Amino acid sequence: MRGSKVFQKIVSPKLVAVLIGALVLLGTSGLGMAVFGVFQGFTDHITQQISKDKRQFVDAESCTQWFYRQLKKKPPHPQVEMLSFPHSLLTQETHPCLSQYPNGLDGARAAFSRTQTSLSLSLNYYQFALVGDGNDDGEYNATELKDVLESFDMIFHEGDAPFEYVMVLNHKFDTVRQAIEFTVLTKGMGTLYGRGYRFTSADQAALSRILG
Repeated sequence: MRGSKVFQKIVSPKLVAVLIGALVLLGTSGLGMAVFGVFQGFTDHITQQISKDKRQFVDAESCTQWFYRQLKKKPPHPQVEMLSFPHSLLTQETHPCLSQYPNGLDGARAAFSRTQTSLSLSLNYYQFALVGDGNDDGEYNATELKDVLESFDMIFHEGDAPFEYVMVLNHKFDTVRQAIEFTVLTKGMGTLYGRGYRFTSADQAALSRILG
C-alpha cells in the first residue's frame, strides 16, 4: 500500500481537514480498535458520485421523455404567410435537450441507459460500504477495514494512516465505476456475507436517505 501512486492523487481540502482532524493510527489495542475517519471519507466520496449520477440520470430521463412527446405531436399545418420567415425561427431548436443530445431520441436513450447503470453501481457500492460497517457505529474498526480491503483482494497494513486507507478505497471505487465492473462488486459483497456481515435495518435507513 505504501508508495502507491494512488496516494499522490489530489484530495479536496475538506476531506483533508476531516481526515487530519480524525487521524488516529492503529495502536496496540488490536483489530477491534476503530480507524477513525475511514468510513466517513469512503462513504462521502461515494455519496458525492451518487449525487452526480442522480442529476445525470434525471436529465437523460427527462430529455428522453421530451423527445418521445415530440414524436407524438402532429406536425403543424403550414402557414403560407410565415414562409418568408427564417427557418430557424420555425424549428424551435432552442430546447436544451436538442443541444444536449444532437442525435435526438437515440442519444437521449443511450444516455438514459448509461446513467442508469452508473447510478445503480454507485448505489450498490454505497450498500457495500455500509455492510462493511458490521456494528453500524459509523466507523470501521481494524477488523472491518481488513475485511473490506480483503474482499477486493487488497492488503491490510496494520499501522497505516487512515487517509491512506481512504485514498486506496476511493481509488478502487473510481476504478470499478469507470469500468462498470459489477462482478468485482458482487464478489466483494459475497466475501463480506461469507464472513458474517449483513445488510441491516440501519444500513437500509442510510441508503434510503441517500435515495431521497
